[in-house]
Amino acid sequence: MRTSPGTSRLRQRRGIPRIRLASKTGSADEELDGVVADMSLREDAYYLARQILIGEVAVDEFAGRLIDVCARARGKEFLIVHNPGGWGHARLDQCLDWERGIVIGITAAVQEMGQSLFMTQYFRSGRGWREEMRDLIEQFRFFESKAVIMADWLRFIITHIPGIQVVLIGISQGAAFGNAVMRQLSADYPVYSIELGFPFMYKSRRVVDKRTLVIEGNGVDPDIMAQGNVWTGARILTAAFFRWIGYSLKGRSIPLALCINAPGHEYDWGNPEIQRQIRDFLEANFGVKESAKKSKPPRKS
Repeated sequence: MRTSPGTSRLRQRRGIPRIRLASKTGSADEELDGVVADMSLREDAYYLARQILIGEVAVDEFAGRLIDVCARARGKEFLIVHNPGGWGHARLDQCLDWERGIVIGITAAVQEMGQSLFMTQYFRSGRGWREEMRDLIEQFRFFESKAVIMADWLRFIITHIPGIQVVLIGISQGAAFGNAVMRQLSADYPVYSIELGFPFMYKSRRVVDKRTLVIEGNGVDPDIMAQGNVWTGARILTAAFFRWIGYSLKGRSIPLALCINAPGHEYDWGNPEIQRQIRDFLEANFGVKESAKKSKPPRKS
């Protein structure tokens, strides 16, 4: 049985090497290649997890999730990754309606371009006050540790699924986290980031290039979290934090995002200007397949 060069090269550097993936309907040799590839994928995933995490539970969760995403994204042209706002652990059905609408809208827009995709979420923190306090510390550091981990996660996927392109979606804290991840990735990696409502306190550390779309207003009301000053933002976040603590002490599990009272910090997919900017960004970077052009409905002006 042939062995993949993946593990030996992985131990030489952080970037994970590509492995050969067999078709589902092929010869016995191709099926054998598929088995070897799956074994190598698992081995590489656990090796990476042990390099960046401590504790078998954390290692198992990280590697298992990575293997699952690779399996589901295999054969797709795009991987759409949603970084939740707030503490970064809200499932899509727990997000605010407009945040969920943005994710669903972008996913639909990519499909309308004729592209195949798999959409998933990346949770930068776990649940519980200890995890959230750790994330708060990371926020003060512009996610310097957690961004490295997600960047490694993306490099692994990209090198094990040749040709796949990645689109990150982030709103508010999720946008800041996505940008911190982009800072870790060179332009050699096909990763793009759509960032809405980027908090102003991180702007001095933000990096924007042709792979990044930044939307800082909904066209109706100025986003005070994106354009405000330090004292205004501090008051908003402090009030939200204590409001969230109050709900928690009463036994009510309320997402932090629902505790923030920030005028204009709302981005609706139904807003024509927001939708136009996102569609233009996607089409400029990836184009529309000919087969999709024939069936694509005209845009609303």
